Amino acid sequence: MSNFRKIFAASVAGAALLAAGAASAQEEINVGIILGFTGPLESITPGMAASAELAFNEVNESGLLLDGATLKPVRADSTCIDNAAATAAAERLVTTDNVAAIMGADCSGVTIGIANGVAVPNGLVMVSPSATSPALSTIEDNDYFFRTAPSDARQGEVLTEVLTSQDITSVAVSYTNNDYGKGFSDAFVAAFEAAGGSVTIAAPHDDGKGDYSAEVGALAAAGGDVLVVLGYVDQGGVGIIRSAVDTGAFDRFALGDGMYGQSLIDAIGDDLEGTIGVLPGAEGEGSEMFATIASEADIDPTSSYTGESYDAGALIALAIQKAGSADRTAIRDALLEVANGPGEPILPGELAKGLQILKDGGDVDYVGVTNVELIGPGEAAGTYREYVVEGGEFKTVGYR
Repeated sequence: MSNFRKIFAASVAGAALLAAGAASAQEEINVGIILGFTGPLESITPGMAASAELAFNEVNESGLLLDGATLKPVRADSTCIDNAAATAAAERLVTTDNVAAIMGADCSGVTIGIANGVAVPNGLVMVSPSATSPALSTIEDNDYFFRTAPSDARQGEVLTEVLTSQDITSVAVSYTNNDYGKGFSDAFVAAFEAAGGSVTIAAPHDDGKGDYSAEVGALAAAGGDVLVVLGYVDQGGVGIIRSAVDTGAFDRFALGDGMYGQSLIDAIGDDLEGTIGVLPGAEGEGSEMFATIASEADIDPTSSYTGESYDAGALIALAIQKAGSADRTAIRDALLEVANGPGEPILPGELAKGLQILKDGGDVDYVGVTNVELIGPGEAAGTYREYVVEGGEFKTVGYR
């Protein structure tokens, strides 16, 4: 073979390899899932990740995304509370894994850190299923941050409605000492006092301590009919309740969304009986459809933020289809269009239908599990599930 023919053949082979690499890159789109797989929410994040991946699997099985592209979830650990670790994990998603978008993060403080330090500077969409701090409503995000769970400004009002409906007029408040806890506490205290209630004390607690007797002593000294705990189910929140029960300081509790989880009932047992609380949740056809497909995938549909996580994953997939590519800015620009009307309503289990409509040039209105409606700067309007602990189980009272 002449030198010319050898060079030509090598060039053709090289071009073929480059084309194959480009095709393979087009066929597989990396999407980050960054949640606290370790830390104070580690018992609930596996269900959240599995729910987002359930949406991705539904998309992949349809074969309708772009020209046969598939979504590849890439998990990363936010730790929930270690901002430096969370930011480093997010940077790896961007630089090493070249993700097109991020489903997450989970806890508000690390979500703010990732948004400010990684996502916004890199023009990367984040859709959080559970970061609820009111501070996220006003961050300078260049429209790259969205969330499917409503702000704690609303949750403070809902928790107040639940307590006043039971003629509870005096409470003590213990909140986790971070952006989430402080923002939630401020919103709740303002709402409860505006409704005529008395807050005897609103005091922070740090996560990761072995002894909360000093914190509970201060709460007990202030008094109150109910101890409101706005913390984390696998860290300081459960420690506060355990110490309150052991010392007899309080025998009735009201809980924010971060305290919902089977691990709390397992840890406290019968002393949790009669506890009330709220967390984001919805009722209706979408919720019922999600319960079916989640149960079939061995996911507990009643676990915290599973529905919001499925919705976050679905929104990212539909936005990619609407954008016609995995371009990060194009995903941002398309996300509100698929989240809100006008368009054909899309429920859980109907992502193939949504992808086909978008492929044909139509419009969709993603309703999802939680009756998704994004308002303002990508905020979820949201509804809440009210529950009570009875017979060692969380039982739904209703929705607000």
